[in-house]
Amino acid sequence: MAEVTLNVAGRDYTVACRDGEEPHLKRLESLLVRHAATAQRASGGISHDRTLVYLTLILADLLDEAERNPSAGVSPVLLDNIADRLEAVAAVLEEDGASA
Repeated sequence: MAEVTLNVAGRDYTVACRDGEEPHLKRLESLLVRHAATAQRASGGISHDRTLVYLTLILADLLDEAERNPSAGVSPVLLDNIADRLEAVAAVLEEDGASA
């Protein structure tokens, strides 16, 4: 089991993940970072918890929009899931090739 530290709206959180999932979590962290400033402004900087609620709402709205209006007939969320799975397969294949 691996651990990765993520910075979300100015605070560090260490989370456990399966070995090899660290790059995926860091990509997710960059998505959070892109929207954290908006969430902080929306929350008025009152509390970190309130900022996280606004950040969650922003991301849920983006997900809802992507699911309701898929581009070219394919949901971007689906494409992201496929890309993540392909990267995981590639990582396993690279590990197998390195140990052979």
